[in-house]
Parts: sequence; structure tokens; C-alpha cells
Amino acid sequence: MSQATYVRTQEVPLGELTPFPGNARRGDVRLILESLRTNGQYRSLIARQLPDGLVVLAGNHTLAALLAHGRGPCTASIPTFANPDASCALCNGVPWEPQARVEVVECDDETALRVNLVDNRAAAKGSWDLDGLVELLSYLPDLDGTGYTDADVERLLAPPPSLEELADTYAPREDYDEPAPARAAVPAGTTGDRPDQPTEQGSGLWPVLRLRIPPHVRDEFYAATASCPRSADDGARLAWLLELTRPRREDSPK
Repeated sequence: MSQATYVRTQEVPLGELTPFPGNARRGDVRLILESLRTNGQYRSLIARQLPDGLVVLAGNHTLAALLAHGRGPCTASIPTFANPDASCALCNGVPWEPQARVEVVECDDETALRVNLVDNRAAAKGSWDLDGLVELLSYLPDLDGTGYTDADVERLLAPPPSLEELADTYAPREDYDEPAPARAAVPAGTTGDRPDQPTEQGSGLWPVLRLRIPPHVRDEFYAATASCPRSADDGARLAWLLELTRPRREDSPK
């Protein structure tokens, strides 16, 4: 494997550029075209020099958006707060042959593949500082060419939903109006692993406790709660046991 070596930067007609074979990323070409029409091409494509032409390693969807624009002049106007009659930043409303600014590199096949993969992967692995994002968006008089809409900003500014709202949205009414979901019962004194997996009767929004205990402790728990009226429900068994021991716990020294 060799490193990618920078050769030159040039304006290249789109017909001389080949998309990376098998590029696995699926980008939003329409969104990129909106950005190009508003902001122009602010980032170069990265293309590998081969004897028979240039293969785009990074920026394949920008290439697709430039192809989607086609020759100028286009009829798209980009009204902005500062300039409501602004023309497309690519063709400026005049005849234009589609071309792209390209940084040309030389490398071997393995490095070309690595560059393509990491360029796509790095963006997907990122995350957002949502407060910082809202602050940046607030500096602009409009959202043209940002990839965001007013609805996006409203969602960012909206407070997180309450548990009641989540319940109304995601859980059937009977799940949180009724007792906690039932669990499969295991007879008292049973040894070894439980033969049945817990059977949830509904999703609900009850807190979940996950405990890993030795088999003998589990057997003692079932033996101690064998008289529980709702023996099919582990949660009910636990609540019954706590209620049974409450006087003893309340009388204990603080």
C-alpha cells in the first residue's frame, strides 16, 4: 500500500470524470445540488489519476449533483435574505459547461479503496452537539443552502417528550393502565436454569430490573414467595415480599 500523493488542482469537464466503481454510499444528491446552487462548489473532488482518465475517490455525490444541474443557464433562482434575486451560484444564470474543481492524486488500488471507504465512513461516524448546532443556525437570516428547514429547527428547539407523551405515542393504553407485564412462573424449589423465558404481555413503560443471581438464591426467592397470590408475576412476587418484610424494615434502627 502506498500513500495518496497530491499532483495538482484543476477544473475538469464532467465528461472526463468517472465515478468510483461500486461506491457504497447513497447520498442526498438533491440536497447537495441545492447547496451548490446556493453556495457554489466550496470543496474540491478528490480524483485518482489513471492512464485513461480520472476516477473520483471522494465527492461522488457532488459529481452526481453537478451532472443533475447540467448545462447553464438554469432557471433556478436562489432567493436569500440579502439578495432575493440571486442566480444559481454554479452557472450564474448564463451559459455554462458543467465542470468541477478537482484535486488530483496518485495512488495504488488499495489506497484508492481505503480513501473512498474512510471518506464515506468518517461522516457517518460523527455526532452532533445539538446546542451548538442550534446556536450556529441562529446566526443566519435564513436556512438556504444549509440542508436544514424551519421544521428541523423546531424539532431541535422542542423540549423532550414527557413519559406520558411517550406512553401515548408508543404504548397501548392497556399496557400502562394495568399491572406490570406478567412473567412465566417457576415452581418453588426448582433447580437449574429456568425452563421458560419471561413472557412480556405488553411493552409498557415500567422500570426494568435485570439481576444475575446464583440458582440457589433464585430458588430461595421462589420458595419465600410461594404464597404470593400472583405467583405468575415475578414483579408481583418481589412487591409482595417487600410488603411482607416492611414492618421489620421500618422497625430496624436507622
